Amino acid sequence: MAGDRVRIICGPTAAGKSAIAIRLAIEYGATIISADSRQIYRGFDIGTAKPEHAELTIVPHRGIDVVDPTERYSASRWAGDATQWIAESESARRAPLIVGGTGFYIQALFQPLFDAPPIDVSRRAALGQWMDQLPLSELRRVCSVIDPEKVRLGRVQLSRALETALLTGRRLTDLQKESGGRKVSDGPGWTPHYLVVDPGAQLVAHIERRVDAMLAAGWVSEVRSLMAYVPDAAPAWRASGYRVVRELAEGALDLSSARERIIIETRQYAKRQRTWFRHQLGAASVTRVNPDDPECAAAVERWWKELT
Repeated sequence: MAGDRVRIICGPTAAGKSAIAIRLAIEYGATIISADSRQIYRGFDIGTAKPEHAELTIVPHRGIDVVDPTERYSASRWAGDATQWIAESESARRAPLIVGGTGFYIQALFQPLFDAPPIDVSRRAALGQWMDQLPLSELRRVCSVIDPEKVRLGRVQLSRALETALLTGRRLTDLQKESGGRKVSDGPGWTPHYLVVDPGAQLVAHIERRVDAMLAAGWVSEVRSLMAYVPDAAPAWRASGYRVVRELAEGALDLSSARERIIIETRQYAKRQRTWFRHQLGAASVTRVNPDDPECAAAVERWWKELT
């Protein structure tokens, strides 16, 4: 980090962000701070593409294995934790490097948050269990009636919009507009310096290779182990592909059908990520690279050295 700017590597899932981040972290002595809403859950390893043990040994990582699978973890909580991880990295004389595809996490670190109304914990838990059983299409149908401006969001953000409206009587859209950018706290005042990694049309092939690698690495066995102690309604099961692999583990799907569904689900998730990063980075400093381009390595080096 230079001055008040923070380096961030982001982009859709399976784009190749981690490989670039590991290379930079080794070369320049960085700490990788994961901005991935799936990797925060303990035990959910293979299907969330957590770093290998060797990578964790070579490069310090934060934001991985933060909470148990049954815990809910918000963007605002991640922003608070990330602020501490950045400070710890700097104290250790290492450059903090934020890496991930969860845009709402990254946004929470740099943009104002508002004070949400208090929500009864027990009622929230009961509503959460009900929403967890609904397909995404049904959540969107309900949201189209209650808070239509949020209807195109992902499952986690849809759930937040619905629980806010149903348990407080106020739409999340209205609360955010009324906040007028009022902050919960002044925060560190950092400015993001983005490297957006996206292989373009080749992302589909990247996703297919990753899904095959995950299945070959024992994803089904991991899920069988998790099913023994993680409740069906635990938030961690929302990670892309995990519910499909549960059906595979239970014998409700064959391997070929499960693979195809996971690939489709992951492509849809990547599409939402692309849309978010295309429209939500604003006027910040943004460099876009294709990891399959022979010139990518040189472009990444230039991006890093801009803040050196």
